[in-house]
Amino acid sequence: MKDNVLKRRPRALVAVLLCAVGLLFAASPPAGADGGSSRGDLQVAQTLGDRELTVTLRRVTGVPGPLHVDVLTHTGTPAGRLRLAATPTGISTNASAAATSGTATSTASVTLGATPGSYSAVLRVDGAGPWELSLDDGRRTAKIPFVVPAQTASPPELTVYAGFVTAGVLILITLVVAVRARRGWWVTVPAGGAVAAFATAVTGALLSASLPLPPEQGQQVDPTIDGVARPYSLVRPLTSDYSRPPASFVLRPVTAGAGDATDLRFSLYDGSTGLPADDLVVHDGALLHLLVIGPSGELWHLHPIRTGPGAFEVRLRLPAAGHYAVSAEFARRGGGVQQIRSATGFEAEKPPGPAQGGAVRATTPGTTPAPEPPSGPGTTRTVGGVPVRLTAPSLTAGRPSALTARIGDTATLQPWLGMVGHMIVVGPLSRADATRTTGLGEAAHDAEVWAHAHSMGGMSHESEHSAHSGHDMEGMRGTRPDRTSGDSSDTRSMSGLMPLNGDSPADETVAAYGPDATFVYTFPAPGHYRVWIQAERDNTILTVPYLLQVTSPSGGTP
Repeated sequence: MKDNVLKRRPRALVAVLLCAVGLLFAASPPAGADGGSSRGDLQVAQTLGDRELTVTLRRVTGVPGPLHVDVLTHTGTPAGRLRLAATPTGISTNASAAATSGTATSTASVTLGATPGSYSAVLRVDGAGPWELSLDDGRRTAKIPFVVPAQTASPPELTVYAGFVTAGVLILITLVVAVRARRGWWVTVPAGGAVAAFATAVTGALLSASLPLPPEQGQQVDPTIDGVARPYSLVRPLTSDYSRPPASFVLRPVTAGAGDATDLRFSLYDGSTGLPADDLVVHDGALLHLLVIGPSGELWHLHPIRTGPGAFEVRLRLPAAGHYAVSAEFARRGGGVQQIRSATGFEAEKPPGPAQGGAVRATTPGTTPAPEPPSGPGTTRTVGGVPVRLTAPSLTAGRPSALTARIGDTATLQPWLGMVGHMIVVGPLSRADATRTTGLGEAAHDAEVWAHAHSMGGMSHESEHSAHSGHDMEGMRGTRPDRTSGDSSDTRSMSGLMPLNGDSPADETVAAYGPDATFVYTFPAPGHYRVWIQAERDNTILTVPYLLQVTSPSGGTP
């Protein structure tokens, strides 16, 4: 009888261990990779010469592997050929890992047609770490930095995996010992080891939630090959503040006359070291947003190309003589958006001969189509064949105001720079300055407020279903009943630009938003403001100027 009891105890112990294994695996969620391919597609707007492009770098799911690049063009973009190249740029303590750094390892070309749309190319990346995508149109080269992630696991995750594997091996040993051993107590040795392995795995799982994540390569700290491949192995001081100091904006001299096309060049310098600020990250779909206001009220919302460390360049056609005010908006690595106005701006000289004034039309996408007087709220105007109406019920300084622009009559707006709509605000201005047809650049240069507001918009239920199911949005145009501005039965889903492709939000190929773009903004002081509403429809960037009058809380107007 005693021998039978001894034989049954190991078997009972093995049964308990097997039950524990099943419960633990059932209760434990699968662990994800901290530094893996969880980030989505990268969309970067680029004003390359006379082309306003949106370059989308699709998510890299494994290395070595393909890098799919889509180049989306807009109305007015000339046809041509672009040469693309992928170049590793990281440094490493391992000489062999950084052997190809600075040398293009993959090239491709893409031919842009005269019809706006998306044009694709495929490059190849052979390792994780910092990379650079270059786009060459034959005259200038844009350089876009990006990071190819690596599949990594945290130390607690590795402990959990090791504990499970060790426990599994020890359970098998326990089974063998229980069947073959003559002495029953021998089975307690591997069984005890399995219990210890399980305890270690559980401890690692519990600690994984409290372990601080390493700084994100390329977003919080400068990326390196070692930092991307082994983010937990690098010793760093514990800190939660990775922000960088303000940058200085230095605009190079411009020597051009009205009617000329010129390359506007400028540099960014670190405010604490004086070195080039070459740590910009993609913010609102671009490395840098450049706003230029011309003397006749034109607005340029451009995205200069990066030509070198801290150096940028953009092509600009100057329609009129006078002063041009300039502002740059960007985000540096570590967090924090900066908006810096050029202290000087630049002048366009009057050409010899008869004055041209504002007769030269600006053709670069993202600009006002021509110097036109701004409209007031409640006025419907047609831009690019699209009716646009701005509604602003109450504009009082110091109080939030809701401004709604109805752009067209159907839900076919496309997200430009990750947003359904953009609103540029400059003021407050005197009525004389706000309504002048020349010299507005000088008034804007001295204005106290430059603001850039966004509308996240919403997707209609029909459009949202079609976008998620992959249906062609073109087939929906014209099927949605028109709604007047007074219709309150708007059934849109105010979901904003929610991701439609894994972790990637909808890009410009999804024409399913609007037609209303609502902005909420608090005008800080009474006065007159020049406002430009921007949105994308039918691959055309529409820019509509408005003149708003903001009253003081007491009801007066300066």
